[in-house]
Amino acid sequence: MRVGEAVRHRLADIFMRHELHDPDLTDAVVTVSEVRISPDLKQATVFVAELGRDKMRPAVLKALIRASGYLTARLGREMDLKYGPRLRIVPDETFGEASRVETLIAKEVAALPSHEEKEE
Repeated sequence: MRVGEAVRHRLADIFMRHELHDPDLTDAVVTVSEVRISPDLKQATVFVAELGRDKMRPAVLKALIRASGYLTARLGREMDLKYGPRLRIVPDETFGEASRVETLIAKEVAALPSHEEKEE
């Protein structure tokens, strides 16, 4: 398993178990969609999304950024890495964008004439 994918799985597990004790995260369900790690394994860009929302709430994003130092240290220990990768937390906009595109497609499909109307 690649290191980036292993980091993604570990972070997703931490978020799923609500192991970060921050008041801004109490009702947040956060998922990690992708982790891009640098070739030297010292930097990692973590793409996160808040499930059930088109956009991540700013307070949730700030809480995750505040926790990034703790998460870096924890990843270094638990994954037996020489250095825990320095995490750069960024919101993943693809979930909201996919939802928007699906809505646009559904609207266009609904506007098409039905099969019965075409026969008349």
